[in-house]
Amino acid sequence: MSSTPTLGSILLASTNPQRLRAWYEAAFAVRANPDGFLEFGEVSLIIDGRDDVAARNPEPGRTIINLHVHDARHVADQLDSIGSTWVSPLEYREDGGAWFATVLDPDGNYLQIIELTEAYWVARQNRFAGAGRPDRSPTPSPH
Repeated sequence: MSSTPTLGSILLASTNPQRLRAWYEAAFAVRANPDGFLEFGEVSLIIDGRDDVAARNPEPGRTIINLHVHDARHVADQLDSIGSTWVSPLEYREDGGAWFATVLDPDGNYLQIIELTEAYWVARQNRFAGAGRPDRSPTPSPH
């Protein structure tokens, strides 16, 4: 019997995990749970110290953390308020039906904030229907 594994968490290694965790907590108003995980929906982020990584990520585009948000403009304002560095400022990408922005965390990792709009969900349903596959992802509830 085989089953598909579940992605439960992502480990973000750092030479200064306290600083990095504090940035994520301030940026997204989230607090680590008693096990140290920052809970972002069904996938959590764990920030841990390691001595086999550089202080600054030399290849930030290799792995990008995507956070889906309900209000990208509000999140961008929050990131501005803590002095974040933008790789790509917030913009609406009409071809994708979504708001996107890319910011650097203190270790130089890329983090994207993404707000999927109604236009995205309509286009997604059309893509799946055109491929003859049901779209099993729930559409977000209006907010």
